[in-house]
Amino acid sequence: MKLINCILIGLVLSACTSGVDTPTNNGTKAPSTTDPGNQMSEAEKLIEPKKTIADKKSFPNGLRIQWFEKGTGEAVKDGSVYEINFKTRLKTGEIIDGNYKLQRDMLPYLVGYGMQTPGFDIAMKELHVGDFVEIFIPGQLARGEKGIPGIVPPNSPNIVFLRIGKEIPPTKVVDGVRVWKLEENPEIKDAGITATSNVAIHYFVGTKSNPRYDNSYQRNTPFAFGMKDASLIPGLRKAMINAKMYDKLYILVPASEAYGSKGYVDLVKPNEDLFYDVIVMDVDGKSVQK
Repeated sequence: MKLINCILIGLVLSACTSGVDTPTNNGTKAPSTTDPGNQMSEAEKLIEPKKTIADKKSFPNGLRIQWFEKGTGEAVKDGSVYEINFKTRLKTGEIIDGNYKLQRDMLPYLVGYGMQTPGFDIAMKELHVGDFVEIFIPGQLARGEKGIPGIVPPNSPNIVFLRIGKEIPPTKVVDGVRVWKLEENPEIKDAGITATSNVAIHYFVGTKSNPRYDNSYQRNTPFAFGMKDASLIPGLRKAMINAKMYDKLYILVPASEAYGSKGYVDLVKPNEDLFYDVIVMDVDGKSVQK
């Protein structure tokens, strides 16, 4: 269960307020890489800003990118997953986000589906594999007027130091449904999902226009369903086949395997793809047995 607990913590912290500092009961915060008393990991050292600038670009919306290193890899593609090493700070110098907060050298990032701020996604599409950049994101493209109470003031710009790692190819593709298996428990051998399984998952789901419009964490209860349920989205059913208990998955479902040309009330526009960020919590009641 140690692995699943770590995955759950990572999944929750990498939500719409990905990895931001949150005050604890005694008012303390997670350590900042700006504190010289903290020993930085090798990953953190790789995103410390350099004195020399290789290139820079400014945009009419106020976004600015400057390159410390220009990678020689392929251009970052919308709808693809990449390893990223990053940290985000405010103009005060306070670090509010970064993979080091999850003690990870890299985090997987699906481009274009609001896993971070709008400005973050805009900047990603200007980059290449191997790039190391500093991104200035104006407040309206960061956390906006609402900010994050007690953490990010309204309309605060974000400064992101970001290194793009390799592209992570899908683990499988079925009828246009792409699945990335990002974590698994190698000890799980007998809890695979079949066409008749009963399954429970924790998830976020969203679209490009409406990122993370629903998630099971708000209800503090995994979503339980049968693989034969008629109401189950076809693309999700195809993605879940052969997944195992405690797998962590990114799933990109094309509109043709989701809500199609009709959309779904005011949440999903017609012909929009769905992005699921999933962790499998139970398969056929076997989590109780473990």
